[in-house]
Amino acid sequence: MNYELLLINIAAFTPAIILHECAHGWVANKLGDPTAKNLGRLTLNPLKHIDPFGTVILPFTLWFSGLTPFGWAKPVPVNPMNLEHPKRDMMWVGLAGPAINIALAVILSQFLKLDLSFEVKSVIQLAILINLFLAVFNMVPIPPLDGSRLVIGLLPNRYAYLYSRLEPYGIILVFLLFVVGKFQIFLLPVIDYLASLLGVH
Repeated sequence: MNYELLLINIAAFTPAIILHECAHGWVANKLGDPTAKNLGRLTLNPLKHIDPFGTVILPFTLWFSGLTPFGWAKPVPVNPMNLEHPKRDMMWVGLAGPAINIALAVILSQFLKLDLSFEVKSVIQLAILINLFLAVFNMVPIPPLDGSRLVIGLLPNRYAYLYSRLEPYGIILVFLLFVVGKFQIFLLPVIDYLASLLGVH
């Protein structure tokens, strides 16, 4: 078991998921919903974003089982009723998380142009891949992933309501698809393509 690699993954993954969740809350606040701000969730303090199962138990269980680890931070609470245009604004709230991960990947890619050691560049490349993974993974249109917010915003109200009712079962479907490797078939080519654009080889 490579514990050094595990620590490096944690160090790269933590700011990526924290900023992802903060982006949701920040955009929601800008659009009229201060719920996350009032609960102290617009912070970089990792303790405020830890979900016992999604951040600790699941990823570590997968890692020690030899499987590809994945997880999530505690979702930032958003009350759509506080938004001026709930259906439309929730699209922007949903897109904010993946957008910040793409932005982080682009910023980090600029450091690859510097004269840095191979080890440092390897860590930067890992951080880029983690951010790209979070962006692409979360845009999958299965509730409760962020991509579903976009779909709900575009569907007529009747179908949007029916689609949103899948949320309690969506995370189970996501987990099963990920564990059996079906997600990777679709996600990895997209991530590889984006990584190549950013100079990650």
